[in-house]
Amino acid sequence: MKKTILSLAIISALLVSCNETKNKEVITDAVDTVEEVHEHHDTDMASHALNNAWVSEIKLDDGNKWDANIETTEGVNKMLNIVKSSETKNVEGYHALASELNEVKNFVVKECTMEGPSHDNLHVFLHPLIEKIEALGKVTTTEEGAEVTASIKENLDGYYTYFK
Repeated sequence: MKKTILSLAIISALLVSCNETKNKEVITDAVDTVEEVHEHHDTDMASHALNNAWVSEIKLDDGNKWDANIETTEGVNKMLNIVKSSETKNVEGYHALASELNEVKNFVVKECTMEGPSHDNLHVFLHPLIEKIEALGKVTTTEEGAEVTASIKENLDGYYTYFK
């Protein structure tokens, strides 16, 4: 009887030990998968931010440009001037540029008094710009920074096609 109990105890200990090892492997695999998904999401977000699909979503006002409030137009002008005059040479410079653009973008959002369809279309323009500025703040190479900055400039230039 003692041998049976002792044998069962040893077998149980081995089974529990094997199960814990499998659980650790499963947990490690799950953590690795989550990290891969997060990295993939960041990459997808950056590539999504660079596209200019918003131009297929935005509408004109019966073929005419939308009236925009003066603060919005001034803010877009200021951001465009910041981008044009930027002489960024390193990743930290791109992060600083993103911070500067973000401040002006926040001013534009805060001071917006537009309503109705013009406001709705402004959001079509602003949403990808916000994503691009956020992506610029997360670049890890100067090449990536230059690419995102060029996309921001293209986005800002597009404002004048749809707003006056």
